[in-house]
Amino acid sequence: MATHHHHHPGQPHPSPAVPPSLMRLSLGGRLVAAGIVIVLVWTLVLWAIA
Repeated sequence: MATHHHHHPGQPHPSPAVPPSLMRLSLGGRLVAAGIVIVLVWTLVLWAIA
């Protein structure tokens, strides 16, 4: 089985890209994100009922 490397032998592995996470946001940022999700869900619910 062949190994697959994206770096040259003897060189360290490159740092992986860290995806954005809700846990990395400040408390205010998480509250804003939660508020946006709540508004979107209620908008869809009210649109579906109408």
